[in-house]
Amino acid sequence: MPNLLANGGPMLWVIFFAGAAGIVIFIERALHCHRAQINSTEFLNGVRTVIKRDNVVEAISICDATPGPVARLVKVAILNRDHGRDRVREALEEAGLSEVPRLEQRLDLLTTIAQLAPLMGLLGTVLGFIKSFTILQGQALYANSNTMTEGVGQALICCAAGLAVAIPIHAGYNYLVSRVNTIVTDMERAANEIVNIVTENGRSKSS
Repeated sequence: MPNLLANGGPMLWVIFFAGAAGIVIFIERALHCHRAQINSTEFLNGVRTVIKRDNVVEAISICDATPGPVARLVKVAILNRDHGRDRVREALEEAGLSEVPRLEQRLDLLTTIAQLAPLMGLLGTVLGFIKSFTILQGQALYANSNTMTEGVGQALICCAAGLAVAIPIHAGYNYLVSRVNTIVTDMERAANEIVNIVTENGRSKSS
């Protein structure tokens, strides 16, 4: 490993820095998705039970104590319950528009790293071959295999490093996108259910 670092040239360190940044972003986003995803069915059942007892304060407390966008959407619906079904839906749509970007935050940076890593590896490859040809041109007949293979080795190391960074980061990006899509689906389902819960409770009180 030390020999690879020593022979990889300056582009190898740039690739490693990009890979380290990608790992940090992936871990942070994975933890964020883990905290954001809850058992929405169990959560909504608890909120429904409390609202049927007309205990709005406890329902809001449950939402405040539960992390994630689903709980925040449910809280918005509860706070707007007295303004009619259409207003509740509008409030949920507005809240949803602010929640989705939070889930997708920094995913564009992750996919950028996955796309740039092979290109940086290719640049390192080209620089390695340029180094070999420069040595060959300067030493001409006196060039030996050791001086030639140094540049070729740098080229191959950078190419491999670029791919080694890009492949897992691209896989991690796809994993995070699937997690985000799952959470968004939960948000949509929870929004539909909480609209029915608060409006049905309002009708039952008026009757």
